[in-house]
Amino acid sequence: MKRAIALYSGGLDSTLVIALMKRAGVDVLPINFTSPFGSTHGLAGDDKKAAMISETFGLTLRQEPIDDELVALVKSPRFGWGKHLNPCIDCHLLMIRKTKALLQELQADFVVTGEVLGQRPMSQHRQALAIIAKKSELEGRLLRPLSAKLLTPTLPETEGWVSQENLLDISGRGRKRQLALAKEMGVETFLPPAGGCLLTDAGYSRKLKDLLAEDMITSRNCGLIRFGRYFNLGNKAKLVVARNEQECLSLEGQARPNDLLFYPEDGRGPTAVLRGSQLANHIEKAASIVAHYCRHTPKPEITVQAITAGERSRLRPPTLPEAELRALLIS
Repeated sequence: MKRAIALYSGGLDSTLVIALMKRAGVDVLPINFTSPFGSTHGLAGDDKKAAMISETFGLTLRQEPIDDELVALVKSPRFGWGKHLNPCIDCHLLMIRKTKALLQELQADFVVTGEVLGQRPMSQHRQALAIIAKKSELEGRLLRPLSAKLLTPTLPETEGWVSQENLLDISGRGRKRQLALAKEMGVETFLPPAGGCLLTDAGYSRKLKDLLAEDMITSRNCGLIRFGRYFNLGNKAKLVVARNEQECLSLEGQARPNDLLFYPEDGRGPTAVLRGSQLANHIEKAASIVAHYCRHTPKPEITVQAITAGERSRLRPPTLPEAELRALLIS
């Protein structure tokens, strides 16, 4: 029995690939690469859902972090960015190279992905697929089952490791054929399309560009800005303000000892995290922004608490003019 490592996100395409390989009698080892920008192709938190979905196939999902490596690519991608700050070709190449390095360890024969010719404008056109296969040195052992009949044959095809009935000729951005195939094969559990990773999101990319402009892109900062409204207070001080209860909890979990954590004393408003340089110079302004989003109509004098390294202070900030607040808001 041949063994394949499958790049797996939990989405429809990669789930179908696993079903096709199992039907072909191939032993499948799914792998999911995680980063501050989400899992292999999905949004933050999808890595955990992907692990649950893989269990429906009786498989254990291996998860590998690529935080720092992907952050470095975002700063300076060899093949450039897409519409936003998405270095899709470099990202896919990184994941394929890391998967190739596991072939010997896992005693696997080839790699499969859920890529579909023409589905993604930057990373899944014919030239990009060829570049990824060549630069990863996996040209003969990188199989894209959903579009295999439209691409150069690989060893799994020419050597008969995978039967032709388990290889397809799907192309384009539509999902009708995949959905029909899922119904035919009894595949019912998969993540809904999420529009790609966070790097393809316009709002997130605006925040990221602000960090990039001040050389503040780190995996920790990229994780923090997944949540809430993001403000540039100047001099490398960034404020993130939660928009709902779940984001309040998430921001509390993201806060580090050197950060300032804000919240309204009566609990009727958002949590916020202030991170960066010279934070003491920005405490009052940050507190004013937090007070602006508190649920009081009309707004009385609001007490905001600021906490850092176990020290707590109470502030009654002035109202911040709307125009000034909007000037500081990045996304």
